[in-house]
Amino acid sequence: MAETPVGLDLLGIFVAVADATSFSRAARRLGISKGTVSRAIARLEQALGTELIHRTTHRVALSTAGTALYERTAPHLSALAHAVGRLPERAEQPSGELRLTAPHDVGVILFPELLASFALRYPEIRLDVRLSNQSLDLVGEGFDLAIRASVSKLMRDTSLKARRLCGIDARVCASPAYVARRGEPRRFAEPGHDWIVYPGMAQALGAPRGFQARVVSDDFLLTRDLLREGGGVGLLPGFVAEPYVRAGLLVQLLPAMRLRGFAAYFLLYPSSAQVSRKVVAFRDFLLEYLEAHPLQ
Repeated sequence: MAETPVGLDLLGIFVAVADATSFSRAARRLGISKGTVSRAIARLEQALGTELIHRTTHRVALSTAGTALYERTAPHLSALAHAVGRLPERAEQPSGELRLTAPHDVGVILFPELLASFALRYPEIRLDVRLSNQSLDLVGEGFDLAIRASVSKLMRDTSLKARRLCGIDARVCASPAYVARRGEPRRFAEPGHDWIVYPGMAQALGAPRGFQARVVSDDFLLTRDLLREGGGVGLLPGFVAEPYVRAGLLVQLLPAMRLRGFAAYFLLYPSSAQVSRKVVAFRDFLLEYLEAHPLQ
Protein backbone atom coordinates (compact mmCIF):
# COMPACT_ATOMS: atom_id res chain seq x y z
CA MET A 1 0.00 0.00 0.00
CA ALA A 2 1.46 3.34 -1.05
CA GLU A 3 2.23 5.79 1.71
CA THR A 4 0.33 9.08 1.69
CA PRO A 5 2.74 12.04 1.26
CA VAL A 6 2.43 14.63 4.02
CA GLY A 7 3.86 18.11 3.61
CA LEU A 8 6.19 19.62 6.18
CA ASP A 9 3.89 22.64 6.36
CA LEU A 10 1.06 20.49 7.72
CA LEU A 11 3.35 18.76 10.19
CA GLY A 12 4.71 22.12 11.34
CA ILE A 13 1.20 23.40 12.06
CA PHE A 14 0.31 20.16 13.86
CA VAL A 15 3.39 20.45 16.12
CA ALA A 16 2.59 24.10 16.82
CA VAL A 17 -0.95 23.16 17.91
CA ALA A 18 0.38 20.34 20.08
CA ASP A 19 2.90 22.65 21.73
CA ALA A 20 0.36 25.42 22.30
CA THR A 21 -2.55 23.07 23.18
CA SER A 22 -4.70 25.59 21.39
CA PHE A 23 -5.64 26.38 17.78
CA SER A 24 -5.81 30.10 18.56
CA ARG A 25 -2.41 30.30 20.27
CA ALA A 26 -0.81 28.23 17.53
CA ALA A 27 -2.28 30.56 14.90
CA ARG A 28 -0.88 33.63 16.70
CA ARG A 29 2.58 32.05 16.99
CA LEU A 30 2.57 31.08 13.30
CA GLY A 31 1.12 34.39 12.13
CA ILE A 32 -1.81 32.76 10.31
CA SER A 33 -5.56 32.60 10.93
CA LYS A 34 -7.23 30.11 13.24
CA GLY A 35 -9.25 28.84 10.28
CA THR A 36 -6.07 28.08 8.35
CA VAL A 37 -4.77 26.09 11.31
CA SER A 38 -8.03 24.17 11.65
CA ARG A 39 -8.14 23.33 7.93
CA ALA A 40 -4.51 22.19 7.99
CA ILE A 41 -5.17 19.78 10.86
CA ALA A 42 -8.26 18.44 9.08
CA ARG A 43 -6.22 17.85 5.89
CA LEU A 44 -3.51 16.10 7.87
CA GLU A 45 -6.02 13.85 9.64
CA GLN A 46 -7.65 13.05 6.30
CA ALA A 47 -4.30 12.23 4.71
CA LEU A 48 -3.34 9.92 7.57
CA GLY A 49 -6.79 8.45 8.02
CA THR A 50 -6.94 8.97 11.77
CA GLU A 51 -7.94 11.55 14.35
CA LEU A 52 -4.89 13.33 15.76
CA ILE A 53 -6.45 15.93 18.05
CA HIS A 54 -9.43 15.77 20.39
CA ARG A 55 -11.18 19.14 20.34
CA THR A 56 -13.01 20.52 23.38
CA THR A 57 -14.51 23.93 24.12
CA HIS A 58 -11.46 25.35 25.89
CA ARG A 59 -8.45 23.31 24.74
CA VAL A 60 -7.21 20.51 22.53
CA ALA A 61 -5.55 17.23 23.46
CA LEU A 62 -3.60 14.74 21.38
CA SER A 63 -5.11 11.39 20.59
CA THR A 64 -2.99 8.24 20.87
CA ALA A 65 -2.10 8.55 17.19
CA GLY A 66 -1.46 12.26 17.63
CA THR A 67 0.92 11.63 20.52
CA ALA A 68 2.82 9.07 18.47
CA LEU A 69 3.05 11.44 15.49
CA TYR A 70 4.24 14.30 17.71
CA GLU A 71 6.97 12.19 19.32
CA ARG A 72 8.21 11.04 15.92
CA THR A 73 8.13 14.38 14.11
CA ALA A 74 8.67 17.24 16.59
CA PRO A 75 12.41 16.58 17.21
CA HIS A 76 13.09 16.32 13.47
CA LEU A 77 11.20 19.51 12.65
CA SER A 78 13.10 21.31 15.41
CA ALA A 79 16.42 20.00 14.05
CA LEU A 80 15.49 21.10 10.52
CA ALA A 81 14.55 24.57 11.72
CA HIS A 82 17.83 24.80 13.65
CA ALA A 83 19.84 23.65 10.62
CA VAL A 84 18.19 26.15 8.29
CA GLY A 85 18.56 28.93 10.85
CA ARG A 86 22.30 28.27 11.10
CA LEU A 87 23.01 28.56 7.38
CA PRO A 88 25.50 31.30 6.46
CA GLU A 89 23.70 34.63 6.51
CA ARG A 90 22.32 36.08 3.35
CA ALA A 91 22.40 39.67 4.55
CA GLU A 92 25.59 41.71 4.34
CA GLN A 93 25.59 42.45 8.08
CA PRO A 94 26.59 39.39 10.16
CA SER A 95 23.61 38.19 12.15
CA GLY A 96 22.08 35.28 14.01
CA GLU A 97 23.12 33.28 17.05
CA LEU A 98 26.84 32.67 17.62
CA ARG A 99 27.61 29.82 20.03
CA LEU A 100 31.09 29.75 21.49
CA THR A 101 32.92 27.98 24.27
CA ALA A 102 36.18 28.70 26.06
CA PRO A 103 38.08 27.71 29.20
CA HIS A 104 36.83 29.26 32.42
CA ASP A 105 39.86 31.50 32.92
CA VAL A 106 39.73 32.90 29.39
CA GLY A 107 36.00 33.52 29.67
CA VAL A 108 36.17 35.32 33.02
CA ILE A 109 39.26 37.43 32.25
CA LEU A 110 39.09 38.06 28.50
CA PHE A 111 35.43 37.88 27.53
CA PRO A 112 33.70 40.70 29.45
CA GLU A 113 35.39 43.57 27.59
CA LEU A 114 35.82 41.59 24.37
CA LEU A 115 32.20 40.50 24.05
CA ALA A 116 30.81 43.88 25.11
CA SER A 117 32.85 45.55 22.35
CA PHE A 118 31.91 42.85 19.84
CA ALA A 119 28.21 43.27 20.62
CA LEU A 120 28.46 47.02 19.98
CA ARG A 121 30.09 46.48 16.60
CA TYR A 122 27.73 43.67 15.54
CA PRO A 123 24.30 44.38 17.04
CA GLU A 124 22.55 41.72 14.92
CA ILE A 125 24.57 38.84 16.43
CA ARG A 126 23.26 37.09 19.53
CA LEU A 127 25.82 35.36 21.73
CA ASP A 128 25.48 32.00 23.50
CA VAL A 129 28.63 31.55 25.62
CA ARG A 130 29.48 28.34 27.49
CA LEU A 131 32.59 28.21 29.67
CA SER A 132 34.07 24.76 30.15
CA ASN A 133 37.51 23.26 30.67
CA GLN A 134 36.35 20.03 29.02
CA SER A 135 37.03 19.15 25.39
CA LEU A 136 33.49 19.39 24.06
CA ASP A 137 32.21 17.91 20.82
CA LEU A 138 31.98 21.20 18.94
CA VAL A 139 30.10 19.95 15.89
CA GLY A 140 27.90 17.51 17.79
CA GLU A 141 26.90 20.11 20.37
CA GLY A 142 26.35 22.86 17.82
CA PHE A 143 29.17 25.27 18.67
CA ASP A 144 30.35 27.76 16.05
CA LEU A 145 33.68 28.54 17.74
CA ALA A 146 35.89 27.38 20.58
CA ILE A 147 39.02 28.69 22.24
CA ARG A 148 41.29 25.95 23.52
CA ALA A 149 44.83 25.77 24.90
CA SER A 150 45.48 22.38 23.35
CA VAL A 151 44.22 21.14 20.00
CA SER A 152 46.04 17.83 19.56
CA LYS A 153 43.00 15.66 20.33
CA LEU A 154 40.46 17.99 18.77
CA MET A 155 42.40 18.29 15.52
CA ARG A 156 42.00 14.58 14.85
CA ASP A 157 38.54 15.68 13.83
CA THR A 158 39.00 16.83 10.22
CA SER A 159 35.75 18.81 10.43
CA LEU A 160 37.58 21.50 12.46
CA LYS A 161 40.01 24.25 11.55
CA ALA A 162 42.46 25.74 14.06
CA ARG A 163 43.84 29.29 14.10
CA ARG A 164 46.66 30.08 16.54
CA LEU A 165 45.78 33.10 18.65
CA CYS A 166 48.73 33.66 20.97
CA GLY A 167 51.39 31.98 23.07
CA ILE A 168 50.90 31.49 26.79
CA ASP A 169 53.63 32.39 29.25
CA ALA A 170 53.55 30.76 32.67
CA ARG A 171 54.71 31.79 36.12
CA VAL A 172 55.43 29.88 39.31
CA CYS A 173 53.66 31.76 42.10
CA ALA A 174 52.82 31.65 45.79
CA SER A 175 51.45 34.10 48.32
CA PRO A 176 53.81 36.26 50.38
CA ALA A 177 52.46 34.52 53.49
CA TYR A 178 53.33 31.07 52.11
CA VAL A 179 56.86 32.18 51.20
CA ALA A 180 57.35 33.70 54.67
CA ARG A 181 56.16 30.47 56.26
CA ARG A 182 57.75 27.83 54.00
CA GLY A 183 60.45 29.62 52.03
CA GLU A 184 60.98 29.60 48.27
CA PRO A 185 61.43 26.37 46.31
CA ARG A 186 64.69 26.13 44.38
CA ARG A 187 63.22 24.05 41.55
CA PHE A 188 59.89 22.91 40.23
CA ALA A 189 58.32 19.98 42.12
CA GLU A 190 60.85 20.30 44.94
CA PRO A 191 59.87 18.12 47.93
CA GLY A 192 58.83 19.89 51.08
CA HIS A 193 56.39 22.21 49.34
CA ASP A 194 52.68 21.97 48.64
CA TRP A 195 52.36 22.04 44.85
CA ILE A 196 49.13 22.93 43.05
CA VAL A 197 49.24 21.79 39.43
CA TYR A 198 47.12 21.41 36.33
CA PRO A 199 46.47 17.77 35.29
CA GLY A 200 49.47 16.43 33.36
CA MET A 201 51.55 19.57 33.91
CA ALA A 202 53.99 18.01 36.38
CA GLN A 203 55.00 15.32 33.89
CA ALA A 204 55.30 17.86 31.08
CA LEU A 205 57.72 19.92 33.18
CA GLY A 206 59.85 16.95 34.14
CA ALA A 207 58.76 16.37 37.73
CA PRO A 208 60.78 13.59 39.39
CA ARG A 209 59.41 10.07 39.62
CA GLY A 210 57.08 9.67 42.56
CA PHE A 211 56.08 13.35 42.63
CA GLN A 212 52.66 13.92 44.14
CA ALA A 213 50.93 17.28 44.00
CA ARG A 214 49.02 18.48 47.02
CA VAL A 215 46.21 19.71 44.76
CA VAL A 216 45.42 18.91 41.12
CA SER A 217 42.96 21.33 39.51
CA ASP A 218 41.88 21.97 35.92
CA ASP A 219 40.74 25.53 36.72
CA PHE A 220 43.43 28.21 36.86
CA LEU A 221 41.14 30.68 38.62
CA LEU A 222 40.65 28.21 41.45
CA THR A 223 44.41 27.60 41.53
CA ARG A 224 45.07 31.34 41.69
CA ASP A 225 42.75 31.78 44.65
CA LEU A 226 44.20 28.76 46.43
CA LEU A 227 47.66 30.28 46.01
CA ARG A 228 46.43 33.65 47.24
CA GLU A 229 45.15 31.97 50.41
CA GLY A 230 48.57 30.44 51.07
CA GLY A 231 47.60 26.94 49.93
CA GLY A 232 50.84 26.18 48.14
CA VAL A 233 53.04 26.88 45.12
CA GLY A 234 51.65 26.61 41.62
CA LEU A 235 51.99 27.42 37.95
CA LEU A 236 49.66 29.97 36.37
CA PRO A 237 49.31 31.48 32.89
CA GLY A 238 50.85 34.93 32.95
CA PHE A 239 47.60 36.77 32.20
CA VAL A 240 45.91 34.95 35.10
CA ALA A 241 48.73 35.65 37.57
CA GLU A 242 49.59 39.23 36.57
CA PRO A 243 46.76 41.15 38.31
CA TYR A 244 47.48 39.37 41.62
CA VAL A 245 51.24 39.81 41.30
CA ARG A 246 50.77 43.50 40.55
CA ALA A 247 48.50 43.85 43.60
CA GLY A 248 51.00 42.07 45.85
CA LEU A 249 48.69 39.12 46.49
CA LEU A 250 51.11 36.72 44.81
CA VAL A 251 54.86 36.71 44.24
CA GLN A 252 56.63 35.16 41.27
CA LEU A 253 59.12 32.42 42.08
CA LEU A 254 61.75 30.54 40.06
CA PRO A 255 62.17 33.31 37.48
CA ALA A 256 64.94 31.31 35.79
CA MET A 257 62.47 28.64 34.63
CA ARG A 258 61.94 28.92 30.90
CA LEU A 259 58.19 29.22 30.69
CA ARG A 260 57.74 31.68 27.84
CA GLY A 261 55.51 30.20 25.16
CA PHE A 262 54.75 27.29 27.49
CA ALA A 263 51.53 26.65 25.56
CA ALA A 264 49.28 28.47 23.10
CA TYR A 265 45.64 29.32 22.61
CA PHE A 266 43.86 28.32 19.41
CA LEU A 267 40.56 29.28 17.87
CA LEU A 268 38.65 26.28 16.53
CA TYR A 269 35.71 26.36 14.15
CA PRO A 270 34.03 23.98 11.69
CA SER A 271 35.93 23.58 8.43
CA SER A 272 32.88 23.76 6.19
CA ALA A 273 33.28 25.02 2.65
CA GLN A 274 31.58 28.32 3.47
CA VAL A 275 32.27 29.79 6.90
CA SER A 276 29.42 32.03 8.03
CA ARG A 277 29.83 35.79 8.26
CA LYS A 278 29.24 35.76 12.01
CA VAL A 279 32.13 33.30 12.53
CA VAL A 280 34.44 35.34 10.31
CA ALA A 281 33.38 38.51 12.13
CA PHE A 282 34.20 37.06 15.55
CA ARG A 283 37.46 35.50 14.39
CA ASP A 284 38.74 38.74 12.89
CA PHE A 285 37.48 40.82 15.83
CA LEU A 286 39.22 38.49 18.31
CA LEU A 287 42.53 38.64 16.43
CA GLU A 288 42.28 42.43 16.25
CA TYR A 289 41.47 42.65 19.96
CA LEU A 290 44.36 40.38 21.02
CA GLU A 291 46.78 42.41 18.92
CA ALA A 292 45.75 45.54 20.84
CA HIS A 293 45.32 43.75 24.20
CA PRO A 294 47.77 40.83 24.23
CA LEU A 295 47.40 38.19 26.94
CA GLN A 296 50.56 38.60 29.01
